[in-house]
Amino acid sequence: MIDVLIADDERPALDELEHLLRADERIGTIVRAGSGAEAIRALSERAVDAAFLDIHMPGLSGLDLARAISQFAVAPAIVFVTADEARALEAFEVHAVDYLLKPLRPERLRRAIERIVRPAAASVPPTGGSQPVSASDDDETLPVQVGSTIRLVRRSDVRYVQAQGDYSRLHTGQGSHLVRIPISDLEQRWTGAGFVRVHRSFLVRGTSVTALRLSGAEPNVAIGDIVLPVSRRLVAAVREALVRPEGGTPR
Repeated sequence: MIDVLIADDERPALDELEHLLRADERIGTIVRAGSGAEAIRALSERAVDAAFLDIHMPGLSGLDLARAISQFAVAPAIVFVTADEARALEAFEVHAVDYLLKPLRPERLRRAIERIVRPAAASVPPTGGSQPVSASDDDETLPVQVGSTIRLVRRSDVRYVQAQGDYSRLHTGQGSHLVRIPISDLEQRWTGAGFVRVHRSFLVRGTSVTALRLSGAEPNVAIGDIVLPVSRRLVAAVREALVRPEGGTPR
């Protein structure tokens, strides 16, 4: 079970969030706050595992509160609960676990709680050995800027990722989008969901690979008409990840 703080300056919204959280058996103590300043005082008195924050609050906003919380020695996971669709990029820049839009749907809230609970459970392995947490049952979304609007790109729609400095370009069947996340971070987060690093500049979704050429002078993988290079030092790992033992076909 996890203890949580909820912060919203609107009493009905705070009551509704508490009601929905209490319906989840994984939630323990719920600490309420009607403002950012009240939330800071509450967190200075007791630690919680997660904080569900409204963005627009008088004085200290939810984003300001998240930045302050990030300085704690042990910071709780942050989930934003807001009616504002336009602040998703800022929310993920402060490392929010999730971004929920009002009115809240119970099933969407449960998915957010799952994102908090799974890593916490994984940090205390019951048998003394650590096991990677698979994200394959929880389709992560990333906010991307498209003109003046924000779109959410699902991980399951990404065919491959291309490194561009401290940014990554997500290539989907409908186009590409730039996100402010290094490819090494995406590799760590998405390996359990079937993504394979084939080159310092490329991370591919295994199920999107249609052909492999892992011998010869220029090893590569194909995703439809797109051919991507494979680093020589990664050939063995790519073969193990993408080729079945009987040979030849991508997993």
